[in-house]
Amino acid sequence: MFNTDLTLENDQILLRPITEQDFSLLQELANDPQLWIYFTQDLSVPEDFKKWVTPALEGQRLQFVVIEKSSNNIVGSTAFGNYAPADQRIEIGWTWLGKAFHGSGINLQMKLLMVEYAAEVLKLKRVEVKTDVLNLPARYALSKMGFVEEGILRSHTQMTHERRRDTIYYSLIANEFDDFLKKNKS
Repeated sequence: MFNTDLTLENDQILLRPITEQDFSLLQELANDPQLWIYFTQDLSVPEDFKKWVTPALEGQRLQFVVIEKSSNNIVGSTAFGNYAPADQRIEIGWTWLGKAFHGSGINLQMKLLMVEYAAEVLKLKRVEVKTDVLNLPARYALSKMGFVEEGILRSHTQMTHERRRDTIYYSLIANEFDDFLKKNKS
């Protein structure tokens, strides 16, 4: 389904497939329970971390670690998932960064690399992203990048601490890829 050896990079970051050797570093980054308010699992809990990573290890999605090149440190993770070749679409998600890297521009760099790959290599017609409707920082960032808000699925996803999430979808479609890449690379 996915090229499991895929790496994507620019001058600032490298995305490479996650390995079991990365788990201890990722778990150190994930140790703050406040990071997981808008996430479907609390990765500061070892059992939840395992639930989060298992589908990636089983090939259900292509989970990357994000490496900041200037320090050569792992700073978070992101993934391609829900790939539908017949429908020519893919989802970017399962994305998180250690708290120290919030607001650093790394999220934008990840999205640029991934949208460019989806558009230019996979030749897809749609890239989608979803988040918690309550996650205003993520929603603002996605809108600022140029992703188009599509709509809300009510009571869509079970979250940690027994909360049900309303999920908001964003997307880019083929005729928007070039503008997205030009706008965000400048």
